[in-house]
Amino acid sequence: MAETIIRTKELVKKFGTQTVLSGVNLDVTRGETMVVMGGSGCGKSTILRMMVGSFPPTSGSVELFGQDVNQLDEDHLNETRKKFGILFQSGALFNSMTIADNVSLPLHEHTDLDANIIDIQVKIKLELVGLREHANKFPSQISGGMKKRAGLARALALDPQILFYDEPSAGLDPVTSAEIDQLMLDLTKKLGVTSVVVTHEMDSAFTIADRMCMLDKGRVLRIGTRDDFDALRIKSDAEATELSEDDRLIRQFLRGDADGPLTQRKIETSYEEDLLGSIPAAVVKTPAVQPTRSRSSS
Repeated sequence: MAETIIRTKELVKKFGTQTVLSGVNLDVTRGETMVVMGGSGCGKSTILRMMVGSFPPTSGSVELFGQDVNQLDEDHLNETRKKFGILFQSGALFNSMTIADNVSLPLHEHTDLDANIIDIQVKIKLELVGLREHANKFPSQISGGMKKRAGLARALALDPQILFYDEPSAGLDPVTSAEIDQLMLDLTKKLGVTSVVVTHEMDSAFTIADRMCMLDKGRVLRIGTRDDFDALRIKSDAEATELSEDDRLIRQFLRGDADGPLTQRKIETSYEEDLLGSIPAAVVKTPAVQPTRSRSSS
């Protein structure tokens, strides 16, 4: 049985009165690629930030390598963080540093390696992402896709066991996005890393995923294999009528259909209520400015 390397238990996150995650249970096993998906505001980026220890839970827990992240002191948490890398949505490169210097930074900060060894390690990581010949360029001199690759090389600097990806295809053209997907697959195969990928790009999700988790309004609708979700995606309209509301919602999201539970939810929201809240009807009907004279009859 595969080892569980990441586990969330009844994970709840609230910001003030807003509940962003509501009792999320999710296990990620060693060596797999788990895609977490859902619409904007569903909580997928929040769960990623909680997995890396950036946000404490309101209740519940996040475990990495069998340890509750939020029970670790700062020193042990920093040691745990050396075991994973993060590819941020924007790449998050330091603009004043070359690509090579960006990749070498974690090695300088967290190891005692000799400068020559660090230089070799940087070249290896840049070769893995196809950027070795661009090592001395600055972020402003490379394309968006190359920035993503450089960010990935930096995430790999300390040879992590887990890679977290936050919208890796965001802002990229379809060809570059496909190249990033292929790179992620190659790295998983060559390095055996565990990957958690947050995305709402379905082409990418179905290319890279071993398993998928669908979130909606902070709750888990379904966790399953890529084939499980594909079987739901290809159901005909006639077959879809027999599905539960949650499954119809997932199907609409996977297919990108214009009609379905997601759009019906928006239609049912009262525009007047959104604008005016619970203002009494009498107030709503009263003109803001009363006429000072009546219209003359013609």
